[in-house]
Amino acid sequence: MQINSLLAPHPSTPLYFIGLLSAAKCESNQKAKILKGVKTVGRIVLITETFFATLLCLPRPVAAVESVSVVMKPAFPEARQPQVAVSPLGKVYLVFGAGNSIFCTVSDNGGKSFGQPSKVGQVGALALGMRRGPRIAAAEKSVVVTAVGGERGHGQDGDLLAWRSDDGAKTWKGPVQVNGVPAAAREGLHHLAAAPDGTFYCVWLDLREKKTQVYGARSTDGGDSWHDERLIYKSPDGSVCQCCQPQVAYGPDGGLHVMWRNQLSGNRDMYFVNSKDNGRTFDRAAKLGHGTWPLDACPMDGGGLACDTDGRVVTIWRRDKEIFRCSPGESETLLGEGGQGWAAAGADGVYLTWTTGRPGHVMLLRPNSDTPAELAERGSNCVVAGAANGKGPVIAAWECADNDGPDRIRAVVLDRGR
Repeated sequence: MQINSLLAPHPSTPLYFIGLLSAAKCESNQKAKILKGVKTVGRIVLITETFFATLLCLPRPVAAVESVSVVMKPAFPEARQPQVAVSPLGKVYLVFGAGNSIFCTVSDNGGKSFGQPSKVGQVGALALGMRRGPRIAAAEKSVVVTAVGGERGHGQDGDLLAWRSDDGAKTWKGPVQVNGVPAAAREGLHHLAAAPDGTFYCVWLDLREKKTQVYGARSTDGGDSWHDERLIYKSPDGSVCQCCQPQVAYGPDGGLHVMWRNQLSGNRDMYFVNSKDNGRTFDRAAKLGHGTWPLDACPMDGGGLACDTDGRVVTIWRRDKEIFRCSPGESETLLGEGGQGWAAAGADGVYLTWTTGRPGHVMLLRPNSDTPAELAERGSNCVVAGAANGKGPVIAAWECADNDGPDRIRAVVLDRGR
C-alpha cells in the first residue's frame, strides 16, 4: 500500500472506518485498540490501522497552521488584550491597548502579515486587563473601536467611548460616549459587534443603579452616534456577575444575541437573550446548559458567542476548571480543562478558542470537529474573528507569555474565506 493512500484513505478501505472513530471515545492514557469487525489485508495494513487509531487518541494534536508576529515587544512592550475584526471585504484589523493608548494594525492580505500599528486614541486611564480593553468591529464602509476610559480609572470612573474610521483605519474620528449616564461603564467590561447591514451594537456591564446590569446601545451611522440605549437584563438577585465580560453577536438574518454570566440563587451560570428588532426589545433570558456552578465569587471569565451562516448560535464558556461548548436549548459538551473561551463564525461553521491557563496552551476547535488542536504552547487572552457576512477569513490572535521570545501578539489564519 502506498503512503499517499494512507494519508487520504478511500471510503472503500478499512482506513476510512478508522478515520470515523470519535476521539471522544479515546482516553489519552489508554492504548489504542484496533476496531473490531474491520477486515485487514496483511500485516502492513494492520500496523497502519494501529498507527492511525493511536493518532486519533492523542490529547492535543498540533494544528497544521503557522502563526505570524503582529506586535513586537521592543516597539510595544506594554501591548495587551488583542481583539480582531474582519470586514465583509476580507480586510483584517487588530486592535490592542498599551498603557492608556489604543493602537490598530491592518492586514490587506487576509491575515498573512500586518502593517505598522497606528494610534487610534488615548484616554486618561484605560481599562485594560482580564478581558478589559478595546474592542473592534468592521462593516463594509466603516470600522469602529470601543474602549472604557476615565480620568482616574480602576473602577472609580469610566465611560464607554467609540472611535470610527471611514478610510480603512488610516485616520480616526472621536471619541463619542456610548453610555448615557456618566461613569456607568466604569467596570470596564463590554463587547461590540457589526451586523450584515452595517449596524453596530455594543453591550456593557452598567453600574448606574449601583448594581451590575447588562446594558446595550446601537449605532446606525458607522459609530458616529449611539442611540436606543436600554437595559437588557437585571438579575432578580440584584447584580449579574460583576467581573465577567458580556458578549454580543449578530446572525446572518440580523438577529441580535447577547450572553453574560449571571448571579442568581448562589450560582454563576451563563445566560442568553435574543432580539429580533436590532436591540429595541429582547425576549426572556434563558440559562445555557443543564449543569450549574454554585460559586460565591466572580471567576472573571465571560466566554464567547457566535452565530453560523445557518443561524445556529454556538457559545463557549467556563464552569469551574472546565470549558464547554453549548447551543441554546441543548446540553453542554465538555471540551476539556481551560477558560477564556472565544467564538467566531466562518463559512463552514463556528470556530472556538480557549486557553488551558493564564498563560497556558492556546487551543482551537474547528467547525464539525471534536478534536482540539494546539495553536501555541503558551499564551493568554486568545480571540478569534470572522466577517459579519461569513465569507471572509477567520483569524485567531493571542497575547504571548512575557518570557516567550520577542513577540507580544501573534495571529494565525484559520480559514482563508470564500
